[in-house]
Amino acid sequence: MTDAEEITTQRSTVAEWTQGLSQSTGSPGGGAGAGAMLAIAASLTSMVAGYTEADLERRDRLAAILARAGDLRQTALQLADDDATASHAFGAAFKLERGPKREKAIREAAIGAAQTSAELGEYAVSAIDDLSWLAEHGKRAVIADVVVAFGALRAAVAGARTNASFDLATLKSSGSTLEEIQDQHPDLWATVETLTTAISRIDACTASIDDRAAPTHAEA
Repeated sequence: MTDAEEITTQRSTVAEWTQGLSQSTGSPGGGAGAGAMLAIAASLTSMVAGYTEADLERRDRLAAILARAGDLRQTALQLADDDATASHAFGAAFKLERGPKREKAIREAAIGAAQTSAELGEYAVSAIDDLSWLAEHGKRAVIADVVVAFGALRAAVAGARTNASFDLATLKSSGSTLEEIQDQHPDLWATVETLTTAISRIDACTASIDDRAAPTHAEA
């Protein structure tokens, strides 16, 4: 499988997909990478939930976490591929000859790419609560895996935030000011702000369990 357009998270091997990611095509690119990181976070969430003993008090909660994480893993992989498609359209728009047709194509591609990144980010934010619960109630022997999951989740959120913001800012190339872009796309702009807040939440959650996951001194 050598054609970049045939590289997908759902059909390619990890080796093939990362080889595709390493190429200077942008499809897949950083946004697709964020989707892959979200899939990793969802997978580790499933793993930790599976290791955690399901007593009567936690059985329903763990079952719900497992179901959501399983769905999220599949969704994240699809979103990664959607981003690769949007990235390809974005790149193609910039290759057009200068003129109204090119400007219109860039605007449409930028908005489409921003929407894809925003959707990915919203899914990533929805995963924070379940992972936070596992950080508190999950099996202690796999607490390090919770930290790795938080790291992957943070990468997904940060990637989605940066890509959505960058894509929106690209609209300035067609003459729009940043204030006009904010007014024209309030929902997308609000999502960028939500993702910024989510990064701080993830950092706080990770810091709160660092002493258990990576103790640096002997217990007294």
